[in-house]
Amino acid sequence: MDTDVQQQIDWAGWLRRWDAQQEGYVPEREARFTAMFDALEALLPPSFVALDLASGPGSLSRRLLARFPEARAVAVDMDPVMLAVGRGALGTVDGRLRWVEADLATPDWLAALGETRVDAVLSSTALHWMWPEPLLRLYRELSVLLPPGGLLLNGDHLAFSAALPTFARLSEHVLEQQWTDAAFAARGIETAEQWWEAFGAEPAFAPLLEARAKMLAGKQRQETPPGFDLHVAALREAGFREVGTIWQSMSDRVLMAVR
Repeated sequence: MDTDVQQQIDWAGWLRRWDAQQEGYVPEREARFTAMFDALEALLPPSFVALDLASGPGSLSRRLLARFPEARAVAVDMDPVMLAVGRGALGTVDGRLRWVEADLATPDWLAALGETRVDAVLSSTALHWMWPEPLLRLYRELSVLLPPGGLLLNGDHLAFSAALPTFARLSEHVLEQQWTDAAFAARGIETAEQWWEAFGAEPAFAPLLEARAKMLAGKQRQETPPGFDLHVAALREAGFREVGTIWQSMSDRVLMAVR
C-alpha cells in the first residue's frame, strides 16, 4: 500500500469500530481483560515481556501497555488486515510493541517470533480457531518459551464438557440471544460481517484483502472447537503445573496456566 495512502487512512477509527463489534460478541470483554491484567500485576514484576497470541489489531496489547508502563509486548497474527490496522492505529508505542506476522498453526512460527523467552502469554477470543493437534503443539512450544512461574492467560469461549449438558445448553442459549443480528442492531453495534463489508468497500484496502484471501486459502473452520476440558488436558500434557479458571461468565472465561 502506498505510504501517502496509508497516512490518509483513519486506522484508529477502524480499530475503534473493531473493538465495538467485538464487544457485541463478548459483552464482558473489558472485565476479561481486567482479570488477565490483575493476574499479571499480582504475579509478575512491573517489567515483563508479554506475547499477544493471535493478536488481531492489538486490542489486548494496547490495554496491557497502557496499564503496565514498564512492560513490552509482541503481537503475533497471521492476518495482514489485522496487522495493518494495528500497526496503523498503534504503531510501536514508543518501541514497546512489536508486530510479527506468523501462523500459529505452523511449526515454524517460533522462528519468526524473534524471542527466546517471554514472561507471559495472553490471547483473547482467538485460540478456538485452532484444531486440537496444532493447539497441543502450540502449548508445548509455549511451555518452552515461558520460564518456571511464567503465565499463560487465555480469554475465550471454552465450552462446558459433555458431563455438564445443562450448563452447556444454558450457555449456548445466552450466546444465541446475544449474537443475533437483531441484538446487534438493538444495541447500535456493527456485526463482524458488517465491519468486513465496510472495510472491503474501501478501494485502498484491496491489496490487503487480496493478501488475506491468499492467507486463508485452504483454512477450514471447526464446527465444534476444543472445549474447556481439552484445553486443560493439553496444557497439563504440555508441562504446565497449575491450570484453572480465574474469571468466568457462562462459557466465556479466562483460563490461567502456570509454567
